Amino acid sequence: MAADAESEKDTTALTLAEDLRVTLGKFIRGVKTKASTPTTSQSETLSHLDRSGPLSVAELAERRNVRHQSMRLVAGQLESDGLISKMPNPADGRSQLLSITENGRAELLRSRRARTSEIAALIEERLSQEDRRTLEAAVRLLDRLL
Repeated sequence: MAADAESEKDTTALTLAEDLRVTLGKFIRGVKTKASTPTTSQSETLSHLDRSGPLSVAELAERRNVRHQSMRLVAGQLESDGLISKMPNPADGRSQLLSITENGRAELLRSRRARTSEIAALIEERLSQEDRRTLEAAVRLLDRLL
């Protein structure tokens, strides 16, 4: 019986984890779409450069867990949009470092504010005070999972 209870607990945790993953994914994609913000690959890349400073394409690919070629394509688009720039890598003359530009920082800030505003509007429109308290508690729980 104890094995059955443990198995049920595991299944419940797995089911909850999958539901959470799917729901958060849909939520994030929906907010980004409504807020007209850059793709996840672009915003994550800008965020990494903003937090970490200049990085090579290889370092960015590793941090984002994507292929080098995919990262080069994203970086190329961000560079053509004026959101990142290239500079020589002082540690390796054969490679270049990517850094976020002032326009990139401004776009990152605009995107974050747009997504926050979109989420706030959804909360205002769709959640009661009790729902908001529940959401606040859920945010604290999610924070604990980190």
